[in-house]
Amino acid sequence: MKTLKILFADDDLKYSMLLKRFLETEGYEVTYAGNGTIALEQFPLVKPDLVLLDINMPGFNGFEVAECIRETDKHVLIFFLSDRSDKADRLQGFQLRANDYLAKPFYPEELIARIRERFTSQLSDKQEEETYSFGNSVFNYSTNEIRTGNSKILITSRQAELLRLLTINLNIAVERDKLLEVVWGNSSYANSLALNVQITYLRKALKNDPTVNIESLMKKGYVLAVTKG
Repeated sequence: MKTLKILFADDDLKYSMLLKRFLETEGYEVTYAGNGTIALEQFPLVKPDLVLLDINMPGFNGFEVAECIRETDKHVLIFFLSDRSDKADRLQGFQLRANDYLAKPFYPEELIARIRERFTSQLSDKQEEETYSFGNSVFNYSTNEIRTGNSKILITSRQAELLRLLTINLNIAVERDKLLEVVWGNSSYANSLALNVQITYLRKALKNDPTVNIESLMKKGYVLAVTKG
């Protein structure tokens, strides 16, 4: 089995070095980042299997780092390690699609146990599909497929990226610039026109579900609105 690569971001150097050495004695390859900015710089270079994130860090905080990572990588495991144990913080962590959240202080052995459990589960089903349900439909992001009853519609990868962002923020407006930056990389005029076209195609793809509609909000963006039906 290949060595598990871990990117560990925490601005508490003394604590971090102790935990880093503990993880390395367990056979893991650990890259340390002293703040969120460095973590984001290291992520594409390290290509980790697991990211351990403190929340309160200079530069980008842990939540911001996780959000940026999830925009480009939906499979890497993300654990928050934080002394912020409030319910709101935990919920925010999981809303960012973190895989686990450990409140400090914790026993290093507990972290190892959770890593082993999560990584074993991931290895046993690497092809686990990412699906979302809304209205009367199920959207399979892994296969670009929308199912409504017996109807199946295939959409393009770019449309799937757009629909995923809208679905994650169900009934909440997503700014145009956010959609453009995540899906196209910038908010140029040409890409803005392309966004309009792709939204039109998505509306057609969802026409079999009368409970679902992509609404345009003046100067705000778009919202995937779901009504009971």
